[in-house]
This record gives sequence, C-alpha cells and structure tokens, in this order.
Amino acid sequence: MAAIAILDDYQNVALGMADWSRLQKAHKVVAFNERLRDVDAAARALAEFQIVGIMRERTPFSRTLFERLPKLKLLVTTGKRNASIDLEAAKAHGITVCATGGAGRSTAELAVGMMIALARHFREEFHAMRPGGGWQTTLGTDLEGKTLGMLGLGNLGAKVGRIGAAMGMKVIAWSQNLTPEQAKERGAERVEKDELFRRSDVISIHLVLSARTRGLIGARELGLMKPTALLINTSRGPIIDETALVSALKEKRIAGFGGDTFEVEPLPPDHPLRAEPRALLTPHLGYVTEETYRDFYAGMVEAIDAWLAGKPVNVLA
Repeated sequence: MAAIAILDDYQNVALGMADWSRLQKAHKVVAFNERLRDVDAAARALAEFQIVGIMRERTPFSRTLFERLPKLKLLVTTGKRNASIDLEAAKAHGITVCATGGAGRSTAELAVGMMIALARHFREEFHAMRPGGGWQTTLGTDLEGKTLGMLGLGNLGAKVGRIGAAMGMKVIAWSQNLTPEQAKERGAERVEKDELFRRSDVISIHLVLSARTRGLIGARELGLMKPTALLINTSRGPIIDETALVSALKEKRIAGFGGDTFEVEPLPPDHPLRAEPRALLTPHLGYVTEETYRDFYAGMVEAIDAWLAGKPVNVLA
C-alpha cells in the first residue's frame, strides 16, 4: 500500500473533482487543505508519503525538500509545466515527475474579464453600490476600436486575442520567436516589442517564465506605454519588475494594472500593490474553476494509476 498526499487543496474539493475510489481502496490518500509554508513544514508533513500530487506552483519542490523526503518516488503536478519544481534534483533523487493536461480557457477568460473590469471601473463602482455609497462615480472607456497588445501568442494568448478581436479590438503581438506568418494565422499583426508598448491601449502577458522573460517588463518598457493604457498579467509575476510597476502606477504613468500572479505568492499583506488604487488584484485565480480542476485532478489520478502500473505517462524531463 502506498501513501498518497494531495497538497494545497485550498477549497477542500480535490477528492470530489475526480474518481479516487480505486486508489482509496488500495492505498492511503490524504488531502492537505492548509498551505505548507516552508521546507521544514513540508518535510515533516510528507515524510511518510511515496506519492505526492501538487497544484501547480503552490508548494515549491526544491533540492533541499527532495533531500528530506527519502520515501518520495512520484511527484504529480497539475498543468503541463511547473517552474517551482527542481527537475534536476528530482532526477538525482530517483523521483519521477509527471504532469497533467490543462486547457487554459479559464485563464483567458480571467484576462479578458480584468480588461473589462479596469476599463469600466468595476471595483470602484461595486464599492460605491454598497450601503451609503454614491451613484455613477467614474467614467469608463470602450475597448472596441482600441489596440490590444499580446505579449505571447501561443494557445492561451491566441484565445485572448480572438476574444479581443470579437469585441472589435485591433490585435498586435510580439514574442521572441513569433513570426509575422504565425501572428497572421492567429489573427494578429506581428510588431517589435517597443512598438507594441507604444501602440497598445491594453497589454496582456502570456509568456512562459524563463531566463529570457524574467524582468522583461521594467521601467523602460512601462515608460513607453500610453498614460491611458492598461497592463494585464495572468502569466507569471516575475515577468514584471514590481518595483517599477508600483512607481508607474503611483506616478500615473499608466492607467491601471490587472494582476493575478506575483513575484512572491501569496502576495505579502503589506505589499504596496495591495494599497494601489489603480491595481485590480486577484489571488492567482486563472486556473481556479470547477472545469479546470476536474481536468487537473482526473489527470492526477491517471498519472498515479499509470505509475503504479509501471507505465508512467506525461513524464517531465
């Protein structure tokens, strides 16, 4: 019998999102609802488990943690990649790491929702509609006819671009490897990075975090943006220099920021972005929908079953 841990089940729904019955009959399956806040806490809680399932980028698995989990043999992450796993360390310790699928539709919807919410001042008007509040306190702006700049035009970026185009937005795009032909096939015009920052009324980030994209958006890039422009990040926090972003918002050099991902997560309670009135923030909700969870946890069960049968699937190298 194997001991199986499911981590970071914040909403206490993991065991209801897939059919775990076969695994529960033959093995010990434990869901953790509370976040394991550091290596010591994770090492203590997981010492007896051979299999661990994790929600992408909630609990980091570093070399230090792998060293302290000698019984661990299989790590399954939701999603197709997880930058918070040290894959080299996992390999060195003989641990198989597998992934699940992930459609990305929910993140695309959140990105578009943030654009609309910022353009129409939903947050301010919501608070004004509470008891004792005002009536029509802000002046919104249309997205139709505006330019939507896509930083990244892969599957997820292309979804956001198509929705923007359906609303009547002009879609332009840039990434390091994007060609004009690829952009045209996905309904966008390929431009250079600086031109994208200068022309866009809304910029939405859909890049994978890597050495090339970490800190990609700094003071220089923010300085190229229109003072009326909006910046949306549902990708990865470290792509933006947060110090430069806070300065740009405070000095009103851009109109607003919609952020779902941050340099440090959970976002510290005293982080200056939390106090910034031009920032609309959500706690990494891009993938947090029932439909996505069902895909994720069904994939986790499949990966565990396959590994137990000696035929691992979706192995991350």
